[in-house]
Amino acid sequence: MLMEVIKTTIDGVLLVKPKIFGDARGYFVETWQEQRYEECGIDLLFVQDNHSKSSKGILRGLHFQKNHPQGKLVMVSYGEVFDVAVDIRENSPTFGKWYGAILNQENQNQLWIPPGMAHGFVVLSDVAHFHYKCTDYYHPNDEGSIRWNDPDLGIEWPIDFEPLLSDKDSKAPWFKDFRKELFK
Repeated sequence: MLMEVIKTTIDGVLLVKPKIFGDARGYFVETWQEQRYEECGIDLLFVQDNHSKSSKGILRGLHFQKNHPQGKLVMVSYGEVFDVAVDIRENSPTFGKWYGAILNQENQNQLWIPPGMAHGFVVLSDVAHFHYKCTDYYHPNDEGSIRWNDPDLGIEWPIDFEPLLSDKDSKAPWFKDFRKELFK
């Protein structure tokens, strides 16, 4: 078995725990193999790969695309982050719920975040290299965001400091305002 796939508390969000082959020389881990991932339900075509490097305390998100929702398969190759998916699919039984996981270089875990989710992460280590495969292209004019610390979502970020945010993220709307816009 090259990976364990765990269903989370959010419909469609999967935690993928790959098998790590290691010895004194280092390690090897398979991070993507189309047939294997297809068998566990991750069967959308990926069209873009991204890599970001961030320092401790950086929080990115909660981001989504309105008309071009992206599915994302995310992982950390160096460092550690707390990664979060929020279900913003209007008719989903888990609408407004969140799931978070620690992703780091030791566990090599991945999180599959299907289209229709808001996504974000905070860096817990000095530096983190964050990788993600996307099922749709980035459309800057289609991007939306929700406030990371929204009390209606109640995300339990494992931090005891004020994170560093982009200007866009610090001005993101509250979830209740997102809902008003969604249900017009």
